[in-house]
Amino acid sequence: MVVPELRAWRAARPHVVRVARTVKPHVARVTQAIRPRSVRFTTPQLTGVAATVGLALAAGAVAAAGPWDSSGQRTAERDWAASQEGEGGADHGRTSASSRTSPQPAPSAASVLAGLGGSTTVPAPAEKPLANVLDPLLDDAALGARRTAVVVDVATGKRLYSKGADAVQIPASTTKIATAVAALSVPGPDHRIETRTVLEPGTKEVVLVGGGDPTLTARKKADGWASLRTLADDTAAALKARHLDRVTLSYDTSLYAGPALHPIGVNDNLAQVTSLMVDEARPDDSTSGPVTRVPDPAADAARKFADLLHDNGIETTSPGPSKATNRAQSLASVSSPPVSALVERMLTNSDNDIAEALARQVALATHEQPSFEGDAKAIHAQLKKLGLPLSGADFADGSGLNRADRLSADLLTALLTTSGDPAHPELRTVLTGLPIAGFTGTLSARYTDTPAATGVVRAKTGTLTGVNTLAGTVVDTDGRLLAFAFLTSDETSPPDALAARTALDHTATALAACGCR
Repeated sequence: MVVPELRAWRAARPHVVRVARTVKPHVARVTQAIRPRSVRFTTPQLTGVAATVGLALAAGAVAAAGPWDSSGQRTAERDWAASQEGEGGADHGRTSASSRTSPQPAPSAASVLAGLGGSTTVPAPAEKPLANVLDPLLDDAALGARRTAVVVDVATGKRLYSKGADAVQIPASTTKIATAVAALSVPGPDHRIETRTVLEPGTKEVVLVGGGDPTLTARKKADGWASLRTLADDTAAALKARHLDRVTLSYDTSLYAGPALHPIGVNDNLAQVTSLMVDEARPDDSTSGPVTRVPDPAADAARKFADLLHDNGIETTSPGPSKATNRAQSLASVSSPPVSALVERMLTNSDNDIAEALARQVALATHEQPSFEGDAKAIHAQLKKLGLPLSGADFADGSGLNRADRLSADLLTALLTTSGDPAHPELRTVLTGLPIAGFTGTLSARYTDTPAATGVVRAKTGTLTGVNTLAGTVVDTDGRLLAFAFLTSDETSPPDALAARTALDHTATALAACGCR
């Protein structure tokens, strides 16, 4: 399994905690300063405080994300880790005359995430002591009537704790872990979503064709996301080359099928699921969290595109819906960041719009109907190909907003351990995208008063009325990486959400603080 380097963890853990508490305010300031987040600002640069002494100061290098190498490890992460060593490595060592502060050429070092296979230098928690710690916490009445849980040793895949492991419950947003694994399997981590413009031959009709990228942005600073402004600039240039300065503008959303409105109905947590939108149909400058969305995202995107064409000297009619023909001539296109980056943003911010878009991409890549029903079939089929435990599992969407979703704690921990398997480097961003306790995304304001968990727990949250879930990874005091899933619910007498969330946080903290040998 792929896990963080654990060398000298037990001795260094107090220092890691101290560093994490010290750098947190700086990380927060950096994050606020550069939002909306660039594609190059990814979770791996913050995850150092989560398990590795060598990455305790990684928060200061958040802009160093780089490309993937053949092992699935981000090249820049590896090089940054290597630069912290005193020597350059077997192939690139410094000479005695070199300044210790001089730049290192092409440093070589072990990966930040090292494959430990089936062995490790520290023991895994024993089942009985672990149960003695977790049982009382999971019996907390604040969690509601139903509680299921699984804890797995990531290095060996051995189940260390089980409470209703195979029983399915409403998973809420932990469903996004399954969506992420399916999307990274197919269409794959390098796939990009294209938005394009075409010209119908023999006419002056320009069609804006949606490809399903909810992160397409109309903002002046695209920050690495696909830019509607760039698409307008390039389209205008192509039209002028054809001596056209007045066109009929249409937009095409035919890529998707079925209803655009999620079964949850109109909701501030999700726009209509359409293949054409800009900035997730947000009417303000927000990039995450609930906000009232524009009622017709595709029409809104087309109107903004018309305005941008006008700024480039191209007059258009008021845009209306249409469908591009197979004979249409390409004018211009822009592409989203790779699916790996979309997955990280989805998991870190619990982004429902990206989740549903990625579910549609899975359906398209597997020739299922790109609809809520087709997405569910496609996700289930992909997870089955990976040999994951799907007994009783039922998918109804990609985001987890649908209360018809049913997953087990066993499946969630299997998704996490499979994502750490060296045989599946394409799944790595499932782990790097998980929010970090006290630092990033939906956990940035949680665990702030629990030093044992801050920077060490990394987990996806899930909350619906009467449903509270948490699934992720944690490094215990002995330096062992564990995957966990806690699913709790009570639809008859919904528990207080804050009390339930606090109880789950205490349970994850207990894992972090427990050697349990």
